[in-house]
Amino acid sequence: MADPRFFECAGPLSLRELARRSGAELQNGVDPAETFEDVAPLAMAGPAHVSFLDNRKYLEALRVSSAGACVIHPDMMDQAPSEMRLLISRNPYKAYALVAQAFYPRAPVEPRVAPTAVVDESAVLGDGVRIEAGAVIGSRAEIGRGSLIEANAVIGDAVRVGEGCIIGANATLSHCLLGARVHIYPGARIGQRGFGFAIDPAGHVKVPQLGRVILEDDVEVGANTTIDRGTGPDTVIGAGSMIDNLVQIGHNVRLGKACVIAAQVGMSGSSELGDLVIMGGQGGIAGHLKIGSGVQIAAQSGILKDIAPGEKVMGTPAKPLKQFFREVAILGKLAKKGKND
Repeated sequence: MADPRFFECAGPLSLRELARRSGAELQNGVDPAETFEDVAPLAMAGPAHVSFLDNRKYLEALRVSSAGACVIHPDMMDQAPSEMRLLISRNPYKAYALVAQAFYPRAPVEPRVAPTAVVDESAVLGDGVRIEAGAVIGSRAEIGRGSLIEANAVIGDAVRVGEGCIIGANATLSHCLLGARVHIYPGARIGQRGFGFAIDPAGHVKVPQLGRVILEDDVEVGANTTIDRGTGPDTVIGAGSMIDNLVQIGHNVRLGKACVIAAQVGMSGSSELGDLVIMGGQGGIAGHLKIGSGVQIAAQSGILKDIAPGEKVMGTPAKPLKQFFREVAILGKLAKKGKND
């Protein structure tokens, strides 16, 4: 259960309300007016809690759980204790996420500009903005309605932050435009100059980085992630994309909509990813590549060539998933044979 020192629960909520918010269907015969106090994992939940099951590995935990209600796939309903109330969904993890959001909604922003914040007189602050201690808002910057700028964040000259954004503590933004509901986590660096220069034995010559970073609506950027501005073309992160902590995105990179990029990924300049690309942790993409929509890239994979839409790849250099595991199996057999010879 969430520590009440840090998280404020909006419960109790009725089954009717939880079904409405999550899109789940209520089990036949349950009382839709019955209320529950909070969410909790199956192993920790009590009669006042709502839990979920999304993986058959945890069926035994479901069978012995004391949870009062559970979000569950219809194929697993018969495994639940008879006294448990069921919220039925074919996508139980998503439905549970919406249930958890109902219990723990984002706290409303209380408008305020801290006395120690530095806000340029030419900056434009929308209604209901909160600027916390030590934050710096540069000249001609625009902060959209209801946005939160946390302590010591720096919003550079002419940067535009859309409505309902959160800019985390100590994050820095320059040369960038943000859509609505963008969340930048603490320590992220957005819009610094890209790694571009002409190599010369007499001394490398920097290439001016004249582009911007565009973060479309509902993008999240994790803690200590860096996104370089473009050289002339912009660096663009598509709407709804989720970027984890400690990711490096080079200049001119373009991500499509709803991409998911895990921690410690590195993307070289001018690569393009389609929509709904998923990339595991510590993967790397070489420059000037095209990754098709729906591609799934396993952790620690090295991408050295274009990938067609819908492919699943793994390894360095990356290859189709089935080929990768086939080669691993063959190598294992050869190693075993060599040991026995």
